[in-house]
Amino acid sequence: MLPPAPVLVTTAGGVLLVLSIALPVAGILLAFAFGERYVRQVAFTVMPAGLAIAAAVLVLLPRSDGHLVYLLGAWPPPLGVALRADGLSAVMLATTAVVICAVAIFAATDFRPQAAEARAPFALWILLLAIWGALNTIFVGGDLFSLYVALELLTFAAVPLVSLDGRAETLRAALRYLLFALLGSVLYLLGTALLYGLYGTLDIVLLSHRVSAESGVLIAAALMTSGLLAKTALFPLHLWLPPAHAGAPAAASAMLSGLVVKGSFFILVRLWFDAMPGLPGLAAAQLLATLGAGAIVFGSVVALRQERLKLLIAYSTLAQIGYLFLMFPLAFGASGKLENDQALAGGLLQAVSHATAKAAMFMAAGSIYAGLGHDRITGLRGVARALPLSVLAFAIGGIALMGVQPSGASLAKELLLQETARTGQWWWALVLQAAGMFTTAYVVLVLSHALAPSDQSIALVGRAPLGRDLAALALALCSLLLGLLPWNSYLPVRYGPTSSLFGIDALPKLLLPVLGGAALAILLSPWPHPLGSSAAWKALIRVAGPLRRGCLGLSSLVVSGDDVLRQWSAAGISLLLVALLLAALMFAAS
Repeated sequence: MLPPAPVLVTTAGGVLLVLSIALPVAGILLAFAFGERYVRQVAFTVMPAGLAIAAAVLVLLPRSDGHLVYLLGAWPPPLGVALRADGLSAVMLATTAVVICAVAIFAATDFRPQAAEARAPFALWILLLAIWGALNTIFVGGDLFSLYVALELLTFAAVPLVSLDGRAETLRAALRYLLFALLGSVLYLLGTALLYGLYGTLDIVLLSHRVSAESGVLIAAALMTSGLLAKTALFPLHLWLPPAHAGAPAAASAMLSGLVVKGSFFILVRLWFDAMPGLPGLAAAQLLATLGAGAIVFGSVVALRQERLKLLIAYSTLAQIGYLFLMFPLAFGASGKLENDQALAGGLLQAVSHATAKAAMFMAAGSIYAGLGHDRITGLRGVARALPLSVLAFAIGGIALMGVQPSGASLAKELLLQETARTGQWWWALVLQAAGMFTTAYVVLVLSHALAPSDQSIALVGRAPLGRDLAALALALCSLLLGLLPWNSYLPVRYGPTSSLFGIDALPKLLLPVLGGAALAILLSPWPHPLGSSAAWKALIRVAGPLRRGCLGLSSLVVSGDDVLRQWSAAGISLLLVALLLAALMFAAS
């Protein structure tokens, strides 16, 4: 975590933090200078260097006592601005670099200057570099105002990605995203203004030594948290997320889901764990986790009722975002403060796993759409034979998210389950198990259609270049193998990742989500099953018919609730209620 001492000096290798921000910015300037004809070449020239910088930070960090610091202008805070990197920063820098490079390879064909309207390719490559620079600034920023500026840059880079094709519905989706994100920005900025007025600094390390349970601080914490939740699209503040994905290109959705929502989540982690670790209180943390649990159930149920593959993945993103917030109540230690321990490590590992796996799934869905000309789930029969690499990438990404060993999600789940046992919060263990089942349900649903034989030969309207599928497959494999990496140098992972791999105790961990997920897919998906004409399916439906009808009725109500929550009035009221509840719980805890 961040260094405890408020007196800082630039460390050896600290310049890498500056380069991690300056390089994407330089790429943008060069792209404007060379023009749209060479924008893709500029981006591909910058990316290896960015990847090397992220790798260098990973190598240098353990040799620098776990942190790197660079003081801009050699002025220490509060007069100057410090860039800092700890284990969390290094992991997120590397994850972002890997995902950005994979998305760039995926987008290279579709977004050639001569392959589409000149505006779209030029915009995509510029925005991709801008998102990279903004995220790197968030990961190494050392004060709350710098994080605010980076968050705004991230929003203004992400919004145009939604409307790259310029259609009216995508423009409306982008405008909806922009307005709700700006509402979150206002709340965050009000909180930072309150903190600066109280303490005269927004440096995170200095604040951690100065803040106390004053009214102004608690109000600031509630405002900033609410604003960040709106930008992260945590249930019920997800008004902008599904329509943003509906019309966005696959490469844009991969960045939005895999990376952009992680920016505001990371700032929330900094705010709660580093700037004011003892102030929010366990009750407020329980509220965050409750919203996360709601996201898991709500997002998964709605995902299972989607007709289009892309929207299924979009709603599964809503569910997976909820998973990230289960760590907050589990991170409270005996001192009553949030601790940088296994719960935080589990949450960050889940974020990394989701970034790689979900980006891969969106990219695979984009290849399937390009091949078939549609992404209707019930029209996927035979696609595994026609587009094997695309389906394989989707399957591996989904399996990794299900928490099958040795994926990063399995390690994250194990860490969080250990914390539920340590803290006695058994109810979150139930939520974690349910989350694995729901994830399995929508993966099984898609694969059951994709792997089913088709009665007719599939006529592909186009075929994605091999590089697109390989990029998606590489990301999916990355997510699947994350649990094998040595995390101890960056995150407090005490779980022996290889100790129980492929052992007999791993079998129930695999069977429980698979069987539970298959049952949920049968009970909650309203669409015709590819085995619907078989005798076994008919016998199953005869037995489970009444229960399935009841579940479908309930899931229909959930979908209706989603339509209501995505209205502006409901979203505004929800945001206000979340802010008031957070403030009330924080005041009660103080």
